[in-house]
Amino acid sequence: MTLARNSDQQLLGRADRDERAFAAFYRRHERAVVAFLGRFCRNGELTIDMTAETFARAYAARAQFDPGRGTARAWLLGIARHVLAASLERGRVETEARERLRMQAIQISDHTVRSVERAVLESGDAVDEQWLTDLPESEREAIRLRVLHDSSYARIASELDCSEAVVRQRVSRGLSRLRRTATEER
Repeated sequence: MTLARNSDQQLLGRADRDERAFAAFYRRHERAVVAFLGRFCRNGELTIDMTAETFARAYAARAQFDPGRGTARAWLLGIARHVLAASLERGRVETEARERLRMQAIQISDHTVRSVERAVLESGDAVDEQWLTDLPESEREAIRLRVLHDSSYARIASELDCSEAVVRQRVSRGLSRLRRTATEER
C-alpha cells in the first residue's frame, strides 16, 4: 500500500517506525504551511526556517493529533501560528524543536528561496480559507473582510446587512475561537 493513500492520522501513527510516513505527511502539507507563514513574514528564508520549526514541532507532537478536533492541516497551521507568534515576540525564529530532534541546518539556495516566495503568492488564498474553515460562516466572513481585506466595520456592516456592533462581535468571537484553537494545539 502506498503511503500517499494513508490518512494523515495513519501517517502520523506510522512515523515512529517508518520515516517515509512523516515525509509523506510533510509533502502533503508543506505548501500550505509555507504559504501561510510566508503571507505573514514576507521573507523566503524566514519562511523556510519557520516551516522547518513547524514540522519539527508537529513531529514531536504527532501523538497529540486528534482528527476528531479538526483536520491535520488546521492542526499544522495552529502550530505554525505559534511558531510565527513566538518568532515575532522574540525577534528571531525559534529553533527549540529542531534542536531537540538534533536536526542540522541546511544550506538554502537562492532558487529555493524564490520557489518559496512563488508558492506563497500562488497559495495564499487557499491557506486563508483553510485557516478559517472551522469557524461559523458569519464569523468567517466578518474576519475575512476585516482582517484579510482590511475593510472598515461600517463597510462590512453594509455588505453583510447588519450593524457595526454585530460585525465587531463576530470578528471578536471568531478571533477568540482561533486563539483558543491555537492554544489547544500547542
